Amino acid sequence: MNKAEFTQQLTNSLAGLSQYDINRSVDYYTEMIDDRVEDGMTEEDAVAALGSIDEIRSKILEEVPITKIVKEKMTPKRSFGAGEIVLLALGAPLWIPLLLAGIVVILAIYISFWSIIFSLYVADLSVFISGLAGLIVAAIKPGGPFGALFYAGCGIALIGVAILLFFGFNQVTKGLLYISKMIILGIKKLFVGGGKNET
Repeated sequence: MNKAEFTQQLTNSLAGLSQYDINRSVDYYTEMIDDRVEDGMTEEDAVAALGSIDEIRSKILEEVPITKIVKEKMTPKRSFGAGEIVLLALGAPLWIPLLLAGIVVILAIYISFWSIIFSLYVADLSVFISGLAGLIVAAIKPGGPFGALFYAGCGIALIGVAILLFFGFNQVTKGLLYISKMIILGIKKLFVGGGKNET
């Protein structure tokens, strides 16, 4: 695909964004193509090196705040006629609860992700504190040297488990954050529209 075809496909895939964001993104990628052509690549190779239109579109959407996309999509491009205003008013008992339900579901999912992450680290902290408590009890030496040894062993084991859990929970957190990022990207794609175009 040449630069003109690439520019047209990228512009079409970003149709739901503001004209400013579309122009800024298209200008950025056409400048990249021009730079590569100046370095000796053919126009087709320079376009192919950028990746697919869908990958580029995803990168662009990740940078644009979802509030900006929703605002652009919800802002009317023209004035409403009298009939449309009447229909909106009559349909309000239907579309307002649906809109609110959608917002509540998205917020609930978002809060759930952060609640899970918070709970994991609180559980890890409690295991670590239990290990410290075991070491403190061992220092008091209840039940003689064997009791102190028992509590010290339990404390060290719990601290070790807490350290292992911390690294495991870090990986779980990265996974949950990736999933939430993909959900937000999917919502942005729904608002922006556009189809899959491959280079």
